[in-house]
Amino acid sequence: MFSEAVVGDPPPVVSTASVAVYARSVLERLQSLPQGNAHGVNAKLPGLSIRIRSFDDGMAEAARRNLVRFSGAVPFPTLEMTVSILHEGVPGSPAAARWSASEPYMPHRVAETLDEADLRAEYHFELDHWHVCDPSLGIAAQMMRRPGLYPPWETGAPLRPFLHWHYARRGMRLTHGGTLGLDGKGVLLAGAGGSGKSGTVIAGLLNGLQSVGDDYVLLNADKGINAYPLYATLKQDPAGYERLGLGRLLPSGQGLNWQGKHQFLIGQIAPQGMPPSLEIGAMLVPHVADARRTTISAMPRAEAMMALAKSSIYQMPGERESGFRFFSMVARRLPCFRLDLGRQPAEITDTIGNFIGRLKQ
Repeated sequence: MFSEAVVGDPPPVVSTASVAVYARSVLERLQSLPQGNAHGVNAKLPGLSIRIRSFDDGMAEAARRNLVRFSGAVPFPTLEMTVSILHEGVPGSPAAARWSASEPYMPHRVAETLDEADLRAEYHFELDHWHVCDPSLGIAAQMMRRPGLYPPWETGAPLRPFLHWHYARRGMRLTHGGTLGLDGKGVLLAGAGGSGKSGTVIAGLLNGLQSVGDDYVLLNADKGINAYPLYATLKQDPAGYERLGLGRLLPSGQGLNWQGKHQFLIGQIAPQGMPPSLEIGAMLVPHVADARRTTISAMPRAEAMMALAKSSIYQMPGERESGFRFFSMVARRLPCFRLDLGRQPAEITDTIGNFIGRLKQ
């Protein structure tokens, strides 16, 4: 019944009982969509080659700009994914369904139901906006009612739900965390917004350290803990932007993003470039201490794990148990430290750089 909906018809209504049928009908429709006005974007990520056909200008540009162009080697095979970004003005596009008014949308229950059909989906009820994916076949669709009608965070981290589902299926994890490193060895920075994580990554990049990402990175724990880049973006609030002197390095006149932050690319401030990976030797949980000097001290693993897991799991769609298991394992295998941040970016970098140097010994 869902596959027969066309533009102009009332949108289909789904519930937990019917969401898998709806998701399957959406994915089946993709094969017959016209290629006509779609933007074609190809992305190469660690172990994943993505073909994107987007009927939305903003999402196509976000994918081109923000996804890394990965060219390094990885110890796992490269698979393929095709993603269609659609709206209801596209001829033959599946309609973006509405959730049943008689049943609350409960993401965990929906994820369990979809998992039984080996499908994944995420729904934003304010906008009737969907991500739908068959990870076994490597096909996915992002659907909206009209161009540009998506949550404001979508362009900052395009395709994030699809990447999460793909890598989780392979035993890896899309992780909300930052990284800093030197000569292939590095640290994972964990913490919620406002903890100083992004400012610490930027300070490190400005003073000679490297990073494979801030905000979202890929963690693989097969042999050691290794972090890989997925997104090339950095974000910083206006106060931090001024404190770090970023206005001297970046073009003026760019507006703030939906969070009221400046958003830019790692390559714009880091001439040393982005390494293909970092071998993670420790987890640091930053705190804005406004202290005279930066200090690093041991902290309980359980506390560090929650700093990492809470925001990572909250921001990723679907079931949560496997995420808690993964991040608990990471915290058990890494030494965990509290990072109390000083006032000077160069001093913060020196402290972290010396700490990484000791990890390499």
